[in-house]
Amino acid sequence: MLYYLFGYLDRMFDLPGAGVFQYISFRAALAVILSLLISLVFGKRIIRLLHRKQVGETVRDLGLDGQKEKQGTPTMGGLIIIAAILIPTLLFARLLNVYVILMIVTTVWLGLIGFIDDYIKVFKKDKEGLAGRFKVLGQVGLGLIVGLTLYFNPNVVVKERIREQQLTVEHKTSNVIEDIRQSEAALYAKDPVKSTKTTIPFIKNHEFDYSALLKWTGPGYRNLAWLIFIPFVILIITAVSNGANITDGIDGLATGTSAIIGATLGILAYVSGNTVFANYLNIMYIPYTGELVVFGAAMVGACVGFLWYNAYPAQVFMGDTGSLALGGIIATFAIAIRKELLIPILCGIFLVENLSVVMQVSYFKYTKKKYGEGRQIFRMSPLHHHYQKLGYHEAKIVSRFWIVGIMLAIVTMVTLKLR
Repeated sequence: MLYYLFGYLDRMFDLPGAGVFQYISFRAALAVILSLLISLVFGKRIIRLLHRKQVGETVRDLGLDGQKEKQGTPTMGGLIIIAAILIPTLLFARLLNVYVILMIVTTVWLGLIGFIDDYIKVFKKDKEGLAGRFKVLGQVGLGLIVGLTLYFNPNVVVKERIREQQLTVEHKTSNVIEDIRQSEAALYAKDPVKSTKTTIPFIKNHEFDYSALLKWTGPGYRNLAWLIFIPFVILIITAVSNGANITDGIDGLATGTSAIIGATLGILAYVSGNTVFANYLNIMYIPYTGELVVFGAAMVGACVGFLWYNAYPAQVFMGDTGSLALGGIIATFAIAIRKELLIPILCGIFLVENLSVVMQVSYFKYTKKKYGEGRQIFRMSPLHHHYQKLGYHEAKIVSRFWIVGIMLAIVTMVTLKLR
């Protein structure tokens, strides 16, 4: 909102200082500051409200140290995170930007599903919460919205690089080629194009087109790319949101991990939406994605501010309200900037937590069928509970997971220069 207001004041009245709102970096700084303030200042009030409403967590007895002390800790703290993301975004981002609209829809959509789940658990006293099939249905619905929008919306485009061998003879015989080498903007085609290309790590030129999987169908295979792209979007959103939900098992783990991932995605959005940096890193230039930096800054500020109350010993839990929303935000963000194939690296913590559950359950069922009794790979799943069973304090587990998350974020950035 303020972007449009100060833009108007700058154009009509030449108001001193109003022009700074055109800069993404300035608005991102304001977004992270405001989201921190909302989480820290209003977070405390929301926690008190949850206490008064007796919105406490019902902790299952898993035989873990310190578990009983968490009984009654307020949950549904994800409302703090959602508010701290949406308010700065609505104030400082360009609200007509298709990517910003998608991120707002994702936050509200999965936040609502998580809220319903927490509401059933807390107020209806049903430990199972919202039935799994309804959660998956909601995630699939969001995946369809995101996939269809990114595929069909005319503003979702890329600018392809002009390679030296693509220049015409006339260009080569003139000074145009030298001008192109010296001008970063000229390294990209003038007109943006619709494309289903994405960034792929460790591969020369870093690009993969989903439509390439359908070449066998004939000349019109590019028009069928949605048959691959949209189901893949649904899969990613479902997997990452569930991964974040599973990771939210001990104090501060999901919050801190999401902050690290959000900061990395914000950097990737900035370089992808900036011609100079995109050219230097030799990645595709995606117009209009720079606005996602503002949203990413709000997300990081919200997570860090919430961590003030969620770090061990937690004063509040985010619940499914926060974890599902954060996972969906990360997935949609990565897809929007065409970095979804980097998710297994960047979201490695979520991936390992997910896999630990799948492996544990699968192996238990297999051995029960084969030997008559179920056997386990880990002492308990998800993986963070395995380390708790080994005697590690949960604060140490969380700190080490964060360190691994930072390492994975660095590796993700480095892959852009590896080819």
